[in-house]
Amino acid sequence: MDGRLRRLMGLLGPGLITGAADDDPSGIATYAQAGASFGNGMLWAAPLTLPMMIAVQEISDRTALATGESLGALIRRKFSRKPKIIIGVLMVALLVANTLNIAADLMAVGQGMELLGAGPNHVWSAVSGIAIVATLMTGSFSVIAKVFKWLCLVLLAYVGVLFVASVDWKDVSAGLLGLQFRWDWDYLGLIVAVLGTTISPYLFFWQSAHRVEEMRAEDLGGKHAVALPDRDGDAAGRKLRHARADVFIGMFFSVLVMFAIIAATAATLGKNGTEIKTAADAAKALEPIAGPAAKMLFSIGFIGSGFLGIPVLAGSPSVGLAGLMGTRWGFDRNPRTARFFYILLGVGVVGGVMIATFVGNPIGLLVLSAVVNGIAAAPFLIVTMLISGDRKIMGRYTNGKLASTIGWSSAAIMTAAGAVGIYTTLTNKGG
Repeated sequence: MDGRLRRLMGLLGPGLITGAADDDPSGIATYAQAGASFGNGMLWAAPLTLPMMIAVQEISDRTALATGESLGALIRRKFSRKPKIIIGVLMVALLVANTLNIAADLMAVGQGMELLGAGPNHVWSAVSGIAIVATLMTGSFSVIAKVFKWLCLVLLAYVGVLFVASVDWKDVSAGLLGLQFRWDWDYLGLIVAVLGTTISPYLFFWQSAHRVEEMRAEDLGGKHAVALPDRDGDAAGRKLRHARADVFIGMFFSVLVMFAIIAATAATLGKNGTEIKTAADAAKALEPIAGPAAKMLFSIGFIGSGFLGIPVLAGSPSVGLAGLMGTRWGFDRNPRTARFFYILLGVGVVGGVMIATFVGNPIGLLVLSAVVNGIAAAPFLIVTMLISGDRKIMGRYTNGKLASTIGWSSAAIMTAAGAVGIYTTLTNKGG
């Protein structure tokens, strides 16, 4: 049994970290808001997004495996000058959106520390941001990832709530089947946030880049990633299978946490019509299983997910833009050899620190950042699908029928969600 567990742990890498990073404080706050505001009415999003997440992240992962290059570098290869300029502008917009998300996550980390009685949240937001930048500049992201992905497992406490709280499982089933869908703007606006924080565009770039870094670390091509076509048949097949297992497990974990948070908050806060304005409000959902320790348990999960999510948020557009510009990138490289990448990284985190210092409503900002991601997802999904379907780039590792069907369907769904998100944001009809 120990041997099996060790083999399983050996499989887990970029996919698990991507899944854990997807449940960052923005995700936690959005899912909690959904459960508290609409009960189980948004649970149908869990079975809908699981195949979408698996397909989209597997496709992003496979672009790296098939080429040994990041998604940003593949955009440089695939598109002509004018489309590259448009995509570059979208990447800058993604950097701005991620800076907003970083600010929200830093504020969440600060509130987590405040709940633990460690001091003012604004101070901890700034200290956390500075600490993360310093850690990343020294090339220690692998340490952050190993430590904080386990802290994120605390979020599974929401699963425990489902076994001890008074859960109406008939109502949960109705929610999963979409029988509680509502046609009003508050509901639709929050659905965009739920979809946006689950199918987050920055994760496409992250999954690809992290897989490339993992391949660089292998004892095969020195500091270069060895693509699947350059490996012998058995080794290439084994690598592809292991990578897929990693992605599938990571995405399942992510959606399980999503389901548990919505259902747990629906069974606790939703019954009393509690409006979530602070991290302390969201922490109350854990009281049935943790009692007085609910705040501590929630804080650890909030802090861990924030420390893991912030480097991913800062790193993904930085990787994309560096790859598009043809410059070096990666946490495995020092700031002198990957200057442009680290400048962008610093801009994202420092910008987040500055915003976090002056904004007073972290939960509102967390949900807003999820809506922005919902609006931004479709264009990057389309770009990813065009690259992964190009035989000149992907060789025999192009999308199969299933991946193409789910991938393009996801792009269509996120296009519709983005249109709703733009409308509700401009008209303020989503609350």
